[in-house]
Amino acid sequence: MSETVPAKATPGAREHIERVRDFYEHNTQRAGLFGRTYRRQLAHYYRHIIPAEASALEIGCGRGGLLELLPNRDICGVDIAPSRVEEARKRLPHGEFHVMAGEELKLGRKFDYIILSDTVNEAGDVQAVLEAALTAAREDTRLVLNFYNTLWKPMLSLGTALGLRVHHPQQSWLSGADIANLLHLSGWELVRREGRILCPAPIPFIAKLANRLSPLLPWAGLTVFEVARPARQDPSRRPGPSVSVIVPARNEAGNIADAVARTPLMGEWTELIFVEGGSSDDTWERIQAVAGTVSPKGVRIVPALRQKGRGKGDAVREGFAAAKGDIVMILDADLTVPPEELAKFHEALATGRGEFVNGVRLVYPMEDKAMRFLNMCANKFFGIAFTWLLSQHVKDTLCGTKVLYRRDYEKIAANRAYFGDFDPFGDFDLLFGAARLNMKIVDLPIRYKNRCYGTTNISRFRHGLILFRMMLHAAMKLKFI
Repeated sequence: MSETVPAKATPGAREHIERVRDFYEHNTQRAGLFGRTYRRQLAHYYRHIIPAEASALEIGCGRGGLLELLPNRDICGVDIAPSRVEEARKRLPHGEFHVMAGEELKLGRKFDYIILSDTVNEAGDVQAVLEAALTAAREDTRLVLNFYNTLWKPMLSLGTALGLRVHHPQQSWLSGADIANLLHLSGWELVRREGRILCPAPIPFIAKLANRLSPLLPWAGLTVFEVARPARQDPSRRPGPSVSVIVPARNEAGNIADAVARTPLMGEWTELIFVEGGSSDDTWERIQAVAGTVSPKGVRIVPALRQKGRGKGDAVREGFAAAKGDIVMILDADLTVPPEELAKFHEALATGRGEFVNGVRLVYPMEDKAMRFLNMCANKFFGIAFTWLLSQHVKDTLCGTKVLYRRDYEKIAANRAYFGDFDPFGDFDLLFGAARLNMKIVDLPIRYKNRCYGTTNISRFRHGLILFRMMLHAAMKLKFI
């Protein structure tokens, strides 16, 4: 039994887990009438999904309120708050309970069903929780999740303000598509999804009738239920592909040493390729100082490249042309996407869960100064537009971290003439090319950080107009043909 924050969690996730644990340890607020009604409604649906004789594990069990309403006797619960776990033990003496973060689940046994009820939005690292859940799963295990429909966010916030709903710690607001994508990345296969609970209020007759009719309006339900099973993976694909990390760098002198120190060793070997783009500070000198060395983590720093052309897109192409690794990755030199996260991208690609892995900054809460409001609005707009345009879910087109096999990049480059040389950023050239070649694009959420050195090279309005023109250009090539 562990009462510590998981050692394997990334720093951002670890801080979030500590905040959530402290919140629940010091918050003694109990669910009111609406909360108890909602829990009974959830239990009603869980009883229809999980057979009474099945063994069940709940990750994020709290005080055991949901498990208490299920008929199952072989039950286990884990939660990060010791006081809540102790109460669950008293409440359900026939059950087994542990103080443990879902990200570090270690129980030494398998279960028929694993429950994540309103837990994913409070997790520090949802992908890590889902991957850890596999350690408690057999081939025939089913994972059952429910989480709030984002459509209800204003109503839930109002309910909290009016005292009808208890306060919660800082939460993510993951959509059904976000969860489906994270399941895919984590080694689970989505079986089905449905929206439930149109009326969470305890109104006689009306609540029961409305909730029975919820399948007619699945998009309007308060909660979304998803059922998943372990995906069949080919272990022969793990863990070996070598990696080339391309770092376009312009006026990023203060970030070079951190990029070297923090980039993880991945696959058979990893190389770091800096492409310097005409800096006015001493970025070039900082890169030359580390070129040809090996980082403390065993990453090779290849001889530096000085960009011949202009723009990030050109720098990315020059770096890819010099790459020797099986997998090529883009890491922005501002390090707002933490280099430690790259290992997740490698895992997603190496296990065949995707052919093009796209970083997403818009799932987890980000640091206060990481993204300005207008940038956030533009990112959300382009995410919606490109999801339609590419016919695949792409939540964040503008995150600089994109990962694919070098052999697939070479196919994209060979077909570049179809779209033309229109992208100064490099992101859309890759996205459009991947869509054109029918590659499987998967989103991978990361925790976005503040820039620690320098200023952004992006102009919101000028570059925003360029992005809009590129979107229209691609629409004529991909949709209106």
